[in-house]
Formats: sequence, structure tokens, C-alpha cells
Amino acid sequence: MLSLLAASGSVADPIYWSDLGLRPYLFEVGGFQLRYYSLAYLVGLFFAYWHLSKMIKQPGAPMAQRHVDDLFFYCMLGVILGGRLGYAIFYNPGLWSNPLDVLKLWEGGMSFHGGLVGVLIAIGWVSRRDELSFLRVCDYIAVNVPMGMMLGRLANFNNGELWGRVSDVPWAMVFPRAGEEARHPSQLYQAGLEGLLLLIVLLVLFWTTKARYRPGLLVGIFTLGIGLARFVNEFFREPDAQLADFAIQTGLSMGQWLTLPLILTGLIVTLYAVRSEPVGSGAASSKTA
Repeated sequence: MLSLLAASGSVADPIYWSDLGLRPYLFEVGGFQLRYYSLAYLVGLFFAYWHLSKMIKQPGAPMAQRHVDDLFFYCMLGVILGGRLGYAIFYNPGLWSNPLDVLKLWEGGMSFHGGLVGVLIAIGWVSRRDELSFLRVCDYIAVNVPMGMMLGRLANFNNGELWGRVSDVPWAMVFPRAGEEARHPSQLYQAGLEGLLLLIVLLVLFWTTKARYRPGLLVGIFTLGIGLARFVNEFFREPDAQLADFAIQTGLSMGQWLTLPLILTGLIVTLYAVRSEPVGSGAASSKTA
């Protein structure tokens, strides 16, 4: 009986990505295509601007609307430039053989870690210039980041790129450019863990608790959460072709090695925030409790 059940469970056909009717662009006019990957960046940035503008209207906000306007501009530059430079440095050094290739954003290739560094530099610049609390500004920015990450990974899935490792799970998919073997749809795993789940956690913490009054708590939880989620997801994601040997030799993918400092940093910042005294309205309410 057990052998029959095992045999019947092994004959399921994989899902073919090409049968889903997906395409990399929303519409095409002449030679112009509005691609989902570009749309994901735009929607993510505009969500961040809209939601951050709502967040600062709550008591104890560390900045004003004019700071949000500046942060929107500089963080957008940080994401684009940092993400592209990070990809060229860590994931595809061959681009530097022709430096102009580094500027070809339309050909794809962005690094989360590079974009993160770019955003931190942007926040540091605005905070220093306007004498704002760097940690508290990071808290407010961090709440909005997972939305863009979720949309970006969904766009990767829609494009049929950045597929996962070979697998025989019932939901494994055959991607057109990845051969005939079924693979993990790791883009969806990342969209769920690094995007949706982390977004829900941070939104709940900001809007229903006093977490925003503890400098570093929200950004610490974000950094720890994104680090752990990325480390786990990398076990299911196929390493970049040019870094496959690196993953075999070191036992971990480049993404996992770059994630270890994130996990450590997130843990340190979170513990610091929990042990520190709250500020603003949070401090006032704690003294009267």
C-alpha cells in the first residue's frame, strides 16, 4: 500500500511557467514597454512616499514633510545607484571590463545589499544636514521598504527570472530559460518572507504599539528579519551562474555571505533599542504608567 501511494505521488506533472500566460510588461506602445520590474520600483517608491507622509502625522515623528520630500529624492538615487553598483561589485564583476555596461540599468541586475547601502548614505546625508535622529529616521523608512521588495520579487516571477533550485515539490515550476527541470519558484518565497510577512510585522508594530518611540527598534527588526529571510530563501534560490562555483567552494551563496552582517547588525540594534529608554510621547506615557 505504501509503495502504491509513493508511486502515485511521484507522477504529478510540474507546473509550466509558460502556461501561466505571463509576460514581462504591462503594455506596449510602439517600441516602448512598461515593464513590471520598472513598475515595481515606481509603485514601491510612491507607496513609501505616501505612507511615510501619513506616518509623520502621528505624535512624536522625528521629521517634517519637507524632510520626507528630500528623503524621497535621495533614497531613490541611493536605491538605483547603490543597487546597480552593488550588483556590479558583488554579483557580476565582469561589467567593469566596460564601465559603460554598469550604467545600463535597463539590462537588469540590482543588488539588495547595494541598494541598502545607498539608502543608508542618503538617510545619513539628510539627517546630518538637518540635524535629525539618524536611527529614528531609519525606523520610519524601514517600515516602508518591504512593500518594494515584495513587488520586485513578484516582478521577477512575472519575468520568469531568478528561479530557484531544482526540486520535486508539488508546486515546482519549469521556467523557459532554466532548462527542462522543475524548480522552486523562489521568487514567490522571497516575496512572501522578505516582503509581505515583514511588511505586516512592521506595520502592526508601528500602528498598534509604541515601537516607534524606541530609536532603532523598527529598523533593527527589519534588518534582522530581512537577513534571516534572505538567508533561508537562498537555500532555495539558484545562485547566479557566474557565482555557482563560489557557492560550491564556500558552502554558502554570495547572498548568504552578504546577509550574515545584516543578521548580526539587526540583532545588535534590536537589543540596543529594547534596552534603551523610549523617547517622545512614548517616554511620557511610560513615566505616567
